[in-house]
Amino acid sequence: MGPSLSGLFILSSTSTAPVVTAGSFLTLHYRLAGPAGDIINTFQDKPATLSLGTGELSPAVEQRLIGMQEGAHATFELPAGDAFGDRNPEMQQWVARKLLAQMGDPDEQYAVGDVVQFPTPDGTGSYAGAVIESNETAVRFDFNHPLAGQPVTFEVKLIGVL
Repeated sequence: MGPSLSGLFILSSTSTAPVVTAGSFLTLHYRLAGPAGDIINTFQDKPATLSLGTGELSPAVEQRLIGMQEGAHATFELPAGDAFGDRNPEMQQWVARKLLAQMGDPDEQYAVGDVVQFPTPDGTGSYAGAVIESNETAVRFDFNHPLAGQPVTFEVKLIGVL
């Protein structure tokens, strides 16, 4: 005779908290940090709301949420490159100052480390690039995610699961 499953039924019947699934809508506090510190941290502010599977979090981060119960608080360590992929040198590109002037303030000064928002080609969203160098005619941006190629700490407290 095999092992009894009665213990499993008792455990599952005591918890009625919703569990995160692939398409869940979540209210949560979360923190993403790399070796240099926090990139985002909502614990001191209002909680975030997001839907899984819409690209708001990386697939590797979303996978850590699947199966968690509402009310859970956990911290995950993701190895370098797991959360946001490896750094891609092709994601570093020069943008002509003339084009930057047409897209924004023609007198804008771009300093190394500045993060600039660019509209997507279809105009429905934006993406960010960090200034890594500049010269008289162009500015070089790094469009890699700031945590690409780095180990990431992901801390989450699930407030609501729908």
